[in-house]
Amino acid sequence: MAGPFALVDCNNFYASCERVFDPALYGRPIGVLSNNDGCIIARSEELKQLGVPMGMPAHLIDPALARRVVLRSSNYELYGDMSARVMDVLYQSRARVIPYSIDEAWLDLSGLPADDLIPDAHRLRHRIHRYTGIPVSIGVAPTFTLAKLASRLAKHRGDHVHQLGDMTDPSTRQVLATTPIENIWGIGARLAARLTLMGIHSALDLACSPPQHIRRHFSVVLERTARELGGRACLDTTTGPEGEKHHLMTSRSLGQATGHYPSLEQALRQHTNRGAEKLREQKSLARAVMVTLSTARHARQTAPTHQGRLIMELGYPTDSTRLLVKAALDGLARLYRRGHRYQKCGVMLMDLQPCQNRQLHFPDDTTREAERDEALMTTLDEANQRFGQHTITVGYVRQNDAWQLRCRYRSKRCTTRWEELATVRLV
Repeated sequence: MAGPFALVDCNNFYASCERVFDPALYGRPIGVLSNNDGCIIARSEELKQLGVPMGMPAHLIDPALARRVVLRSSNYELYGDMSARVMDVLYQSRARVIPYSIDEAWLDLSGLPADDLIPDAHRLRHRIHRYTGIPVSIGVAPTFTLAKLASRLAKHRGDHVHQLGDMTDPSTRQVLATTPIENIWGIGARLAARLTLMGIHSALDLACSPPQHIRRHFSVVLERTARELGGRACLDTTTGPEGEKHHLMTSRSLGQATGHYPSLEQALRQHTNRGAEKLREQKSLARAVMVTLSTARHARQTAPTHQGRLIMELGYPTDSTRLLVKAALDGLARLYRRGHRYQKCGVMLMDLQPCQNRQLHFPDDTTREAERDEALMTTLDEANQRFGQHTITVGYVRQNDAWQLRCRYRSKRCTTRWEELATVRLV
């Protein structure tokens, strides 16, 4: 791919969402809790500065510190809706948008004038904040790996925009020379230790290493990372440096435009079933589901048009077809507009992570339910492999009360629930 690229990264996304509708939280340390209000899974910058680590159980926070900290239960409905709003602003830009996770998206800037990249990034950042209230950082660079690094550097700049060049740029070489190898996208602690033993301590060391040497001693995946650091785009927009897909899209035009809701349900259910199968094939879990619904692009002028996208964040990473279908159909119910004839619908499974990262923070009965669900999906996949694709599919299944988690500190879902609209008090 030609590039250049940009990475738009929402700053402290969960905490920022909480602040949009509660301005009193600005400047205060915020911690967002996991399912069942167990441990901290997201922190505001103020909480990070207090030294509270990710994953700390809420009940272990020092009592003297706890009085200063604002805790919030995970409000996935709000976060998913706010993410969709940020994406909507991005889709209005000149760049091609590639959603990456609940709080990140790539922009393919190919063909845009080089002198416009940074001014456009500043305008885009201000537009996102104006329309959504969410602060973002934007990194611009010739490759995905460099754009990822640039976005990290942008978070520490006052204007939250940073650009990196290729190896011919002295300032970029200086950044690479001072970036520890473990801070490079896709390089974990174990790989960093192996690289260090070979004398590769910084991003610049890796970028200057002979590609064939890196491939011979490590892998073609790390070779691509090294080439990307040197300024040559090698990665696909749907994959990261680990070589695994970070989102899965299943979408198709309908045989004919329809406003028949059950037909749209059936199409979306089929897309989600197939996406879930692919998810399990690559041994990944999804954290969010994006539902897309659109009328025909070239419909008659008198026909109503609608292009909708909605991100449904899941309570925890899962590969369960049952839960993914439930989220997708919930999204369809919120997107659907009576009187419109839709030509295309689709599902994107987002924010993927390896299945070995599976973690449950539920009561025992819910954990048992999740284990049964995992066994069911294994049986379903085996049956479909033996008797043919879609022999057995999952329909719409309501969650029972066992899935109702404790969320004592959840804020209002004021962008999606009429009964929870934000109120203005006049004094």
